Amino acid sequence: VQLQASGGGSVQPGGSLRLSCAASGSNLEYFAIGWFRQVSGNEREREAVSCIGPNHDGTYYYADFVKGRFTISRDDAKKMVYLEMNSLEAEDTAVYYCATDFTSHAPGRLCSFGYYGVRYWGRGTQVTVSS
Repeated sequence: VQLQASGGGSVQPGGSLRLSCAASGSNLEYFAIGWFRQVSGNEREREAVSCIGPNHDGTYYYADFVKGRFTISRDDAKKMVYLEMNSLEAEDTAVYYCATDFTSHAPGRLCSFGYYGVRYWGRGTQVTVSS
């Protein structure tokens, strides 16, 4: 199974980006998928930025600092997960990864605890917010 992120770039504060996550492998539609990030010079953050439950659940989780600015979605037919990032701030600058632990169905569980169960970290994508 591979989860590869793309769509990052450099934007000014207040700008927008749409990250994409291309997934390969089977049974992903049954599990929550999340976006984690790593700020330069720091370890990858344990709490995910945002997570989404299986399509039929319609459940989401957002970290407080992105609520109202980021929107997560998924298209299991295309095996894609997206993160729409609006009103970007300098503090959002990081490498973003998509991941799942193949255990969590609830997005809140993946976002809060799933980090420890992720066995594979695919390619991340750099987001830089700077004036």
